[in-house]
Amino acid sequence: MPELPEVETIRRNLRQGWGETPSILGRRIDGARLLWERSLAEPGPAEFLKRISGQTITEIGRRGKFLVFSLSDDWLLIHLRMSGDILIEPSNAPVGPHYRAVFELEPDYRMVFNDARKFGRIWLLQQPQSLLGRLGPEPFDEDLDSATFHRMLNSACRRLKPALTDQSFLAGLGNIYTDEALNRARLHPLTLTNRISPVEACRLLASIRETLEDGIRRNGTSIDWVYRGGDFQNYLRVYGRKGQACPECGTQIERIVVGQRGTYYCPKCQVPAGEIRI
Repeated sequence: MPELPEVETIRRNLRQGWGETPSILGRRIDGARLLWERSLAEPGPAEFLKRISGQTITEIGRRGKFLVFSLSDDWLLIHLRMSGDILIEPSNAPVGPHYRAVFELEPDYRMVFNDARKFGRIWLLQQPQSLLGRLGPEPFDEDLDSATFHRMLNSACRRLKPALTDQSFLAGLGNIYTDEALNRARLHPLTLTNRISPVEACRLLASIRETLEDGIRRNGTSIDWVYRGGDFQNYLRVYGRKGQACPECGTQIERIVVGQRGTYYCPKCQVPAGEIRI
């Protein structure tokens, strides 16, 4: 957490505003404070504080799980990792215990990077591709058709779950949405990627997109105290539902560990390759 739908929800809220919180698009950054310097990945603190002051936020985008702020001179990238969040609040609001960086916005607001577990990171770069170029394609990329996706899977020669959560393979998926997409596609998480047929690759890509679209439409999944923005948790098919009935066949959902991650699947709908289960 958070994954693509949660990051996209935050991006949209920052760009458009939500409730009584205004959009920050077009606002000037009058100054910044680093309350925990290790949140800053690049450049050094002194250069960061000097360069970012006076820059204007010209666009707010997303690449995979990265928030991408286009500034008047540089690019500000933030990766929320496990517990990061972005808050917009009045400049005179009390400083919270988990604030790691504060960006003063004209005329009287501030953007806060809040991160309880301290895993999130901030970059200020002249060219974002030096970091974002390491990512795989976006799931919604128009150039990513089923044939291309099938070639990617066949060349990977890995288990499906670790491949799909590898950001250099496909950007944006994490534990929750991978389990959900594999269930929709009726594919076992331990299936080898080079055993996926063209038809299965087409079905999997469609399932990934449908799952992410549902997550975005419902403003993400709120299953942790860190992120409380959406209600997709009320529509999960398998994730976190060990022992509960599969919505398709009624079989009890099982949990295994794949790549050190808890993984949920239906043993009847998602049969390992080469097996037939009735």
